[in-house]
Amino acid sequence: MGHRKHHAPRHGSLAYLPRHRAKKPVARIRYWPQIKSDSPKLLGFSAYKAGMTYIFTIEDRKRSPNFGKEVMRAATILETPPILICGIRTYTKTPYGLENITEAWMSEPPAELNRLLVLPDSFNTEEMLQKVQDSIDHTDVVRVITATQPTQTSLSKKKPETCEIQIGGGNIPQQFEYAKQLLGKTVAPEEVFKDGQYIDVAGVTVGKGYQGPVKRWHVTKLQHKGRKTKRGIATLGPWNPHHLMYSIARAGQTGYHQRIEFNKRILKIGKNGKEVTVKGGYIRYGEVNGPYILIDGSIPGTEKRMIRLRVPARPPTAAPEAAPQITYISLESPQGK
Repeated sequence: MGHRKHHAPRHGSLAYLPRHRAKKPVARIRYWPQIKSDSPKLLGFSAYKAGMTYIFTIEDRKRSPNFGKEVMRAATILETPPILICGIRTYTKTPYGLENITEAWMSEPPAELNRLLVLPDSFNTEEMLQKVQDSIDHTDVVRVITATQPTQTSLSKKKPETCEIQIGGGNIPQQFEYAKQLLGKTVAPEEVFKDGQYIDVAGVTVGKGYQGPVKRWHVTKLQHKGRKTKRGIATLGPWNPHHLMYSIARAGQTGYHQRIEFNKRILKIGKNGKEVTVKGGYIRYGEVNGPYILIDGSIPGTEKRMIRLRVPARPPTAAPEAAPQITYISLESPQGK
């Protein structure tokens, strides 16, 4: 390290490279875990981030030094209007990944869906379902096409977001029958998750634009007597190799990256959003009117952003099965008014 007298590990993690802008504000889920269940069920859900508050709960983790005591936790509120099951899509496994076989859509999609997709005047749902049934022998994955309903929230938007959610449990014919029963209907969050359950949360982080290496990689600022720059880096790398290595901290896009956080605990699933709406509403969001999910800790993304929830890919081995006991939810105004 030249003339440095002390140990100096590199700044910033290389595990998240490349740090480029996400293609869409809706996160992608590339992996759906296998669950052990005799009956099929949905493996995910969609929600909108409203804001954060703090709560008091009774610590129920037995290995915690605060077990049985009242502790304060930060909590995130997600508004979860029921999702609409618009279609069914089936896949087969190939050496190059999943390949789409066919799909079936509900006969009368909602009018708001025309804001997002170019839809025909009508769908022949029965004929589509028959094609899915005929190809069930070489079907390996069954997913449903879901649409959010932002008109049931405090958001001013009307355009829904669509995404695929995989069905797990049972066998392929059972999954298809389950999807056929859901086609054209809505699904509430309590039908997918339960209180106290651990889930994975996927979202796109807050965008910060083009930033320098000090803010982007947290490198040390150079001394004020240094030459040319203070908020740059001291060297672009060694003489050999004769190219700029990818590990060198450079300026570039900061934030608006896709991230997924594992094992976030659901503290409560409720139907009346007034129970968790702070005085004056959440900043840049407003009031929570309908169903909601209270999650322990923070999650990626800004207010109003769509968040995708998934059953845990690697759940904790020792986790409380019962829902946590919540003694207090702060509804004070975050602006101090």
